[in-house]
Amino acid sequence: MSNITTLKVGDHQVKIEAGELVGYQVSGHEFMHQKGNPGWRSVDTEMFPLIGPTNEADFKVNTPKGFATQDQHGLLREMEYVLTDSTDSKAVFSKKYSTNTEILNSKYPAKSTAEKLSWPYDFEFVKTLELVNNTLEVTFSISGEEGMPFMLGYHPAFMLHSENAVISTGNQDITIPEVMAVGSRALQVPKTDTIILKDEKSIQITSEGFSHFMLWTEVPNMVCIEPITFYPYAVAQQNLAEGFMVLKDEPAIFKVSLKPL
Repeated sequence: MSNITTLKVGDHQVKIEAGELVGYQVSGHEFMHQKGNPGWRSVDTEMFPLIGPTNEADFKVNTPKGFATQDQHGLLREMEYVLTDSTDSKAVFSKKYSTNTEILNSKYPAKSTAEKLSWPYDFEFVKTLELVNNTLEVTFSISGEEGMPFMLGYHPAFMLHSENAVISTGNQDITIPEVMAVGSRALQVPKTDTIILKDEKSIQITSEGFSHFMLWTEVPNMVCIEPITFYPYAVAQQNLAEGFMVLKDEPAIFKVSLKPL
């Protein structure tokens, strides 16, 4: 059975591989970074239940239920999505986690000393991709135990088609060399909900429920434009818990809209 899901509305076509957005073409123009190209081995992923590295904190983060073992950007990315619904224009994927289930860490042992990751709360994480009004909407729904702490970041990578691509925040234009110069920490764009990637064809990234963006790339052919609820480099790794939001008794909803211009 194929793990490829395709959405198509008019000249907009989306390709999803096991819950990962691996292609978004409009009239044949590809907006997403492609696996195998320099820069990153993925195209999109989610950072949950935390954002940022944890190696300096011995891969531990503090929660109301004690310390949890987490590697960089959390354990959600180590889990597999299940496709729960799809139409020509919409696909819904889910990941369910049971309290304290140990998840093997793919970074161990080459890049991490934490062999297994765990989290002291149940949760369900639902990712919906839908083509609507000439826009790709990516919606995240987080449900689980009331009081669960969490951060959320969405980590899509965009293909760059020219050497002169610019990231516009409305208040400033940021060049790709400026993003590259920051390195692995990623460049923070605080208190922003809309960014435009200006390239051969431009695309607008709008977020709802997030607070900031961060920008990352180490190569000139792609850039990650990432909505985040918290910029992790604002605190020491031992204090990452300062960035947690708290889940209420109803699902927390976040949305990212990708609108070609």
